[in-house]
Amino acid sequence: MRRRWFVDDSAAEIVPPGVDVSRPSVARVYDYYLGGSANWAVDREFGDRVLQSFPLLRDVAIANRMFLNRLVRYLTKQGIRQFLDVGAGVPTAGNTHQIADEMVAGQGRTPDTHVVYVDYEPIAVAHAEIVLEKEGDTDRHGVIKADLREPDDLWERAVATGLLNPDEPVALLLIAVLHVHQPGADGVTDIGPASVARLRELLPVGSYLAMSHITDEGVPPEVGANLVELKRMYDTSSSSNGIWRAHKDIEAMLGDFELVEPGWAWLPEWRPEETGPTVRSIAFPTPNHAVGWAGVGKKVR
Repeated sequence: MRRRWFVDDSAAEIVPPGVDVSRPSVARVYDYYLGGSANWAVDREFGDRVLQSFPLLRDVAIANRMFLNRLVRYLTKQGIRQFLDVGAGVPTAGNTHQIADEMVAGQGRTPDTHVVYVDYEPIAVAHAEIVLEKEGDTDRHGVIKADLREPDDLWERAVATGLLNPDEPVALLLIAVLHVHQPGADGVTDIGPASVARLRELLPVGSYLAMSHITDEGVPPEVGANLVELKRMYDTSSSSNGIWRAHKDIEAMLGDFELVEPGWAWLPEWRPEETGPTVRSIAFPTPNHAVGWAGVGKKVR
């Protein structure tokens, strides 16, 4: 029997091997924002401090989940049957495989989509394994521990699961991932864009690349001030630094992929008509309060 590491506050929290709980983890704090259970006191305490400074951040996290919902529904309609969800974090309600299977079943067909989740956070991987054993289909859904900074190894591990056919189109999802600093060998240089460029090369023709990314460009002044403080808090207290990019730098990571309509947009404005009936919904005063810049591209050559 697999040991369950997720306990409620009434019990002493058991720390699994290889998990650092001396500092809050981006993945576990994000799980806390979404109401998940795979987080520790250090994550919740940090998350509460952040929310005191930037209460809107919980809604931003939910907006990313709404984008994921719309995205997977759209791509499933385009015939995509393979998803590689990188930096997926701790699984919560409305996972990629659940959305895809609901869409296919709603079309009167037997669910046939394959999903491989990827994360570098041990607790995220362990929890994903438990969720997929309980709620998924292990013949079609899997999870691997891999590092975005090593794209060739990541791709090889994903294909080695036997769940992805590297000769058929794959949807590569990078949702709320690349605004987390990806340090290279020198420990300073961010190699996120270079890793994405290599993954674009590895994807077969017909594949899609989707991403959402926090930006401080074009947001309301008061939200911009919140983002300055948010970055300071993550840089000084969490396991990872934040990196807010300008629109052009985010958009450049699609390379020569053909941009899917409606193009780049704030999270609430990317195909709102695709929102599923069961997704948790929130609203912002204006779309740019969501601080997330989102876009999808297709590899056509």
